[in-house]
Amino acid sequence: MRDNRRVPDYPSLTALDTLLDALPDLGDARRRQLGMVRRELAAALARDALPVAARRNVRRLLETGTLTTYLRLAESGTLRHRLVGGRRPPTSRPTNQARYDCLNLARKAAGLPRLPLGGGAPILRPTPELGRLAALRRQLDQDLAGHLSPGRIRLTAVLALLLDTRSRSGELTVQRVTHLTDDHAGIHVQRQPQHGTNTVPDSEWLPLSDLSRAALDRWLPLRADLMSHAHGTTRLWVSLRMNHTGTLDDEGRATLRPAGMPLEENGLITSYRAGRSRYEDLRRLLPPKMEQLRRAAEDRYAASRT
Repeated sequence: MRDNRRVPDYPSLTALDTLLDALPDLGDARRRQLGMVRRELAAALARDALPVAARRNVRRLLETGTLTTYLRLAESGTLRHRLVGGRRPPTSRPTNQARYDCLNLARKAAGLPRLPLGGGAPILRPTPELGRLAALRRQLDQDLAGHLSPGRIRLTAVLALLLDTRSRSGELTVQRVTHLTDDHAGIHVQRQPQHGTNTVPDSEWLPLSDLSRAALDRWLPLRADLMSHAHGTTRLWVSLRMNHTGTLDDEGRATLRPAGMPLEENGLITSYRAGRSRYEDLRRLLPPKMEQLRRAAEDRYAASRT
């Protein structure tokens, strides 16, 4: 959980790392959220925004008074480590909720009660109507009959498999070519518990539609070509172009990575947003968030079983 940037190695943060590393059965998304909270706490301590005692003792770091100050700073955007449009705007309600949930996980691990700070469940955005899902399938099928850019080929395949499997973004990114059947008629999906609960993950084999098989027929050859530039991975979704790791070396230079590297969850979500913005025919069919589309697919699946 340690931040890559140079921050003082306070004893309370070292103890917090030990607590967080010992938390069982957490998904990748929750681990990233815990990393965000750890990074923000380190930033708040480094700027003397929290009590001095919170540097030395993890229970003082996680006590209600300390976290009340931390949450106020974090939700205002003050502790953001990256600028957004040249500034640090307030964080979103879902981010605030994730932060609150992470703190309660840490407090529970430290033997402390839940924060008496409210929190509540995040407000879910509405899902597309089932008719829009059918229209989206027709659009994707029509697209596959013509010329597509590499980005659109990958996006089409991602959308098709999401509609068939109702997978969360984190579940999509861990899919591997070895999870596909030989004829691409089915795929093995490893479910990830929501909100970092201790629920044992489910796994299941799911059939793939003609749409998904056609989309994979376009994506897999492109993936193979992209893989020729990288060191090799069995991950189903890979990057389309050269990018960087997001960290700088001691001289301030980014470490570059070739195309064909595994696509991580943030990259998958970013490609969804970019595709929705770039392709006008998809913009009218896709909701702003990939999670909204997944929940709509889940609703359709539930309706088909009643």
